[in-house]
Amino acid sequence: MTDDRDVPALSRYDVTPVEPFGVAIRAPEPGARVTDLDVPALRSLVRAHHVLLLRGFEPFDGPDELSAYCELWGEPSVWPFGTVLELVEKERPEDHIFDSSYMPMHWDGMYRDHIPEFQVFQCVHAPGAGEGGETTFSHTTAVLEHTDPRTVERWSKVTGTYHRAMEYYDSVTVSPLVTAHPTHGAPVIRYNEPTAADDSDFVNHPDLTFSGVPDDELAEVHRSLRAALYDPAHLYAHSWRTGDLVITDNYTLLHGRNAFTSGAPRHLRRVQVLGTPPLDNPGLVR
Repeated sequence: MTDDRDVPALSRYDVTPVEPFGVAIRAPEPGARVTDLDVPALRSLVRAHHVLLLRGFEPFDGPDELSAYCELWGEPSVWPFGTVLELVEKERPEDHIFDSSYMPMHWDGMYRDHIPEFQVFQCVHAPGAGEGGETTFSHTTAVLEHTDPRTVERWSKVTGTYHRAMEYYDSVTVSPLVTAHPTHGAPVIRYNEPTAADDSDFVNHPDLTFSGVPDDELAEVHRSLRAALYDPAHLYAHSWRTGDLVITDNYTLLHGRNAFTSGAPRHLRRVQVLGTPPLDNPGLVR
């Protein structure tokens, strides 16, 4: 791996690997601010390593300050609520995003007009030790590189059709499981992991269908794909600490969430940053 400490803009910072992929920069002294870090250099780190953890820096005072920082990275995606999504458990959630359940693997923007390149997560308050709530990331290019070619060939025949209705959209998107990274063309996986239909605790199941192989082969497609996505060689599960800032590569990774103890003080803020130029969603049907 390239020694990123040799990047002049980051020469005073210690850039260390995160296993199994990603890098971390820890604040060199108390009171250090994320805004002191060179954004083009950080952007290059995310594109090369896919996950960047910034830990120990002074936190942003509120959502407006976080959003203003994200504008340095590019154009934030605007939702009906603005640019900052408050990810916190609700008492009576209408969707699993606001529940304490696990969240299946997916990619951000799959139901919207544009696919964001970056996700920026700020941990306002972390859950306690042993309470779960890790955000999970799967390196899909590595999955494809390390999987038997015959299995990848089978995956490549499959197309997913995804429909999800929630407060902010009611959309359908269609995507092959294996497709090309929109910038450099390397193979990546675009997949919304199915949930068990009889999981009555899961709030607002999406409607998912898959085609391209015989029905009796689909179970093996899902089994083998899940095993590869969650293989420890390909999966990074981030255990949050209050104040963490995590920036990730949405073009390459899929992400989800481990379940956490209901009532735990897990509070994240998320901003999606569009690519330059913004990437039109190639699979959006409506």
